[in-house]
Amino acid sequence: MLPDQIGNLFRLRILNMSSNNIEGALPLNLSRLSELQILDLAANKFMGRIPEDMSFLTKLRVLKLGRNNLSGVIPPTIGNISSLTNMSFGTNALSGGIPSDLGRLKNLMELDLSLNNLSGTVPPSIYNLSSLVNLALASNQFWGEIPGDVGDKFPKLLDFNICFNKFTGGIPGSLHNLTKIQVIRMAHNLLEGHVPPGLGNLPFLRMYNIGFNKIVSSGDGGLSFITSLTNSTLLDFLAIDGNQLEGVIPETIGNLSKVLSKLYMGGNRIFGNIPASIGHLTGLSLLNLSYNAISGEIPPELGQLDKLQMLSLAGNQISGSIPSSLGNLEDLNQIYLSKNKLVGHIPVSFGNFQKLLSMDLSNNQLNGSLPKEILNLPSLSSILNLSMNFLTGDLPREIDRLTSVVTIDLSYNQLSGNIPSTIQNCKSLVELYLSRNMLSGPVPGSLGEVRGLEILDLSSNQLSGSIPVELLNLRVLQFLNLSDNNLEGVVPSRGVFLNCSSVHLEGNQKLSLLSTCVGTQGRERRTLIKVYIIAAVVVILAVCLIISLYLYVRNRKLRVMDSSELLKWQHQMVSYNELFRAT
Repeated sequence: MLPDQIGNLFRLRILNMSSNNIEGALPLNLSRLSELQILDLAANKFMGRIPEDMSFLTKLRVLKLGRNNLSGVIPPTIGNISSLTNMSFGTNALSGGIPSDLGRLKNLMELDLSLNNLSGTVPPSIYNLSSLVNLALASNQFWGEIPGDVGDKFPKLLDFNICFNKFTGGIPGSLHNLTKIQVIRMAHNLLEGHVPPGLGNLPFLRMYNIGFNKIVSSGDGGLSFITSLTNSTLLDFLAIDGNQLEGVIPETIGNLSKVLSKLYMGGNRIFGNIPASIGHLTGLSLLNLSYNAISGEIPPELGQLDKLQMLSLAGNQISGSIPSSLGNLEDLNQIYLSKNKLVGHIPVSFGNFQKLLSMDLSNNQLNGSLPKEILNLPSLSSILNLSMNFLTGDLPREIDRLTSVVTIDLSYNQLSGNIPSTIQNCKSLVELYLSRNMLSGPVPGSLGEVRGLEILDLSSNQLSGSIPVELLNLRVLQFLNLSDNNLEGVVPSRGVFLNCSSVHLEGNQKLSLLSTCVGTQGRERRTLIKVYIIAAVVVILAVCLIISLYLYVRNRKLRVMDSSELLKWQHQMVSYNELFRAT
C-alpha cells in the first residue's frame, strides 16, 4: 500500500505507479500534493472510495485510477478540478450516477467510466464538454436517449463508446458528420430505427459497431449503407449483427477496406446469395454471416481469404456442395457450416486445416464416408460435430488421432461397422455422441481408458454383446445411454450404474432384469402401470358415485313432488268446510 508519508512530497508534479500490485485504500493525504499535475495509479489493487478532497489538487491534468477495485460513487467535487484533461476511472466497481458537476470540466478531453456499475441517464451538462476527444461509457447500466446533435456538441470526438448499456432511441445522425471520428461503438443497447445517412463522410473510421440492437431495414436495398463505408479505407472492424436488418448483401461489399479484419453480419434477416466479391476482402480474419436467410451456394472465392481464422455461415439456407477451395484457408481455427442444406462429400482438402480447433458441419445433407484427412488434425481440440447428415461407411480407426478433441458428435448418420477400440487414444474426450447410426459389434472396453468422459451416447444402434465392466473406470461419467441396441448379459452394479437416472438401457431385450438399472427401470415401468390402473379405477368409481348421487337426488325430488300433489288432492277431498257442513 502507499505510505502516508507520500503526502509530504509537496513539490511532486508527476506520480506514476501504474501496473503494479499495490493494495489498500487511496491515501487521504494525496490531496496535500498541491503541485501534482499527473496522478496515474491505474492497474493496481486499490480498493475503497475515491477521496472527495481530490478536488484540492487544483493543478491536476491527468487522473487515472482505472483497473482497480474502487467502489462507491464518483465524488462530485472532482468537477472543481478545472485543469483536468484526462479522467480515467474505467474497470472498477463504482456505482451511482455520473455527477452533473463533471460538466464544469471544460478542458476535459478524455472521460473513461467504462466497466463499472454506474447507472441512470447521462446528465445534459456532460454534453457541454466540447473538448472531448474520447468518451467511453461502455459496460454500465446507463439508459435514456443519446441526443441527436451529440456530434455537434462534441466536434472534436474521435472515439465514442457506449456499448453494453440500455440506451434507447436511434443512432444519432450527427455522429456521421464527424469527419475525423475513428471509433463508433454502440453495440448491445436498445437502439431502434434505421442506419442514418452520412457514413460516406468518415474517411478515418476504423471501427463501426452497432451490433445487437433493434436497427431495421427492409427491401433488397436494406444493406445499401454498406456501400457508403467503402470510403472508409482504414476500416478494420464492422459489426451490424444481431439486429433486424433485411436485404441483399451488395456486390460492393468487396470494395470495403483492404485492412478490414472482422466482419459480423449474423443474426439478421439478410437474404439472397453471398456475393463472389467478398473474396476481395483478403484482410479478413473473421467472417460471420450466420443465422440469416442466405441462400445459393458458398462462393469458391471464399478460398481466397487466406488470413481467415473464423468462418461462420451456420443457420442459413445455403445449398450445393462445399467448395474444395475452402481448404486453402490454412489459418482457419473455427468453421461453422451447420443448419444449412449442403450436399455432397466433405472435401478432402479440409485436411489442410492444421490449425483448426472447432468444426461444425451438422444438420445438413452431406453424404459419403468420413474423410480420414479430417481425423488427422492434431490441433482439433474443441468440437467435431458432423451429426444429422447422411454419412456412411465405417468409423475409421484413425479417429484415435483426435487426441485433443473434447467433443465428438457423429450421431444421426448412417455409419456402420464396429466402434474402433483405438478410440481409447482420444484422451481429452469429454462428450462422445454416436447414437442413431447402424454401428454393430461390441461396446469397446477400451472406452474405459477415456477417463475424462462425462457423456457417452451409443443409443439406437445395433451393438451387441455385454456391457464391458471397463466402463466402471469412467469415474466422472454423468450420462450413459446404451438404449435400443442388442446388448445382453448382466448390467454392472457399481459406478455410474448405481445412478439409474443417469443410465439408459431400455430397448435391450436380452439384458438381465436382475441388474440394478434395468430392474429399476422395469420396476419403474410396472409401478407406473399400477399407478395408471389405480387412477383409472378411482376415476370410474368417482363417476359412478356422482351418477348415483344424481339419480338419488332426482328420484327424491320426484317423490316429494308426488307426495305434495297427493296431499293437495286429499285436502280437496275432505275440506274443513265440508266437514263443518256435514255436522
